[in-house]
Amino acid sequence: MIEVLFLTVPNCVQCAKAKKVIEKVQPDFPDMKVTYIDVTQQPEILQTHRMLSSPGIVLNGTLEYTGGLDESAFRARLKALSGKEPAS
Repeated sequence: MIEVLFLTVPNCVQCAKAKKVIEKVQPDFPDMKVTYIDVTQQPEILQTHRMLSSPGIVLNGTLEYTGGLDESAFRARLKALSGKEPAS
């Protein structure tokens, strides 16, 4: 299981772009569970994950991406975390 926390703020252009990337790759990684968190509604999450720009992408408890999300790098990281090839 790959746990993804998507830390976002309202009206964030980079957040919208990153969400599209996540939604695009999600079918290829059925063991990926995504939770979307608006940090303005749950600011306590910033005590654990100190992101400096939005969005923040947390994979299995570790903040790995901030400020945007590159699809190819994200796919490669998910592949490494899942330990297998993504579905075709």
